[in-house]
Amino acid sequence: MENIRVLELYSGIGGMHYALKESGVRACVVAAVDINPTTNQIYKHNFPDTPLWNKTIEGIPLDDFNKLDFDMILMSPPCQPFTRIGRQGDIQDPRTKSFLYVLDLLPRLHRLPHWILLENVKGFETSSARECMVKTLEQCGYEFQEFLISPTCVGIPNSRLRYFMIAKIPAENSTLLTSMNLDEKIERILSDMKLDCDTEKELPKASALISAGQQEGEVKKGHVLYKLETASDAQRKTNQNKDHNIRQIQDFLEPEPEKNMEQYLLSPKTLLRYALLLDIVKPTCRRSVCFTKGYQRYVEGTGSVLQGCMSTQLESVFTDLEQCSEEEKLQRLLKLKLRYFTPREVGNLMGFPHSFKTPFVRNHRGFTRSCQRNVSRRTKTSGPSDSHRVRDN
Repeated sequence: MENIRVLELYSGIGGMHYALKESGVRACVVAAVDINPTTNQIYKHNFPDTPLWNKTIEGIPLDDFNKLDFDMILMSPPCQPFTRIGRQGDIQDPRTKSFLYVLDLLPRLHRLPHWILLENVKGFETSSARECMVKTLEQCGYEFQEFLISPTCVGIPNSRLRYFMIAKIPAENSTLLTSMNLDEKIERILSDMKLDCDTEKELPKASALISAGQQEGEVKKGHVLYKLETASDAQRKTNQNKDHNIRQIQDFLEPEPEKNMEQYLLSPKTLLRYALLLDIVKPTCRRSVCFTKGYQRYVEGTGSVLQGCMSTQLESVFTDLEQCSEEEKLQRLLKLKLRYFTPREVGNLMGFPHSFKTPFVRNHRGFTRSCQRNVSRRTKTSGPSDSHRVRDN
């Protein structure tokens, strides 16, 4: 059986490529396309034998795409036009231009790819760009399914809700589909997802995902709301930490001596100024919040921090903290030994294998910026138990 020929658009640092490898499908990436020089360096280091095109997608003529003769497209178009915290420029945003170009080219290819996998942020499912995509897919005769999936669905303790779309040419219209087991493999993965969510149901935010069967309730008596959080926030975190379908944070940490972690400790200035905004997790926790490109540079909403000293209780530190003098407050906070996750640990929580290397990135900002289009490769290859179907076509 011949390898499936794959075109990887917006290839980034190779998250889609790693997902393809883990799927077990016999495939060969015939070209990876991205314009970012930093991510291209990382991609080339990890996949030296893959042809890498350092050019804009809209600058590639139709004939060049036809020469690749690909069976599958993997793509993660720029997410900035669709993020909930951005301007939501949608198709008016210049960064959507390349995706619209792909949609324009698709019906004009000499041979339609048999499969398409697209990943983007939550918010894409309600965009005009999605409407354009659906119109094109239907015009070309594709069947497709759409999902909102978080890494927590596959046992990774990190909440990062993302949109996925899988499209395929119906088997009766394709001799390739009937001669390969990939279609059966995809159907098996989808059937294992146990998706029972109504297509019109309001989907939860990434920071509010709760495992199926668990409901929010009253915070138990004696619990201290030690940060700027509501009782609902506290209960949600408790529920997440009780979900044994999700692995513990400690499974994703670097086995490094404590002295090597000093560079990742939060500074006294940061502790004093932002203590009440920190999302603190322990190695035994089964949750963490989404890491962004501002991690370690900014505090609020950029990612969780790790408690290094397990003998100190959070409640004892944060109870009446605001009534303490600055010196006493700092002494309390220092006992926790709070630190940032290392770039390698962030990569682990995004599902990258141990073989993945980032020799050209020396800090958190560069690493997380490079990872923005490469959310957990495992969400692309595994069947989640707590995902949400958006729509079937």
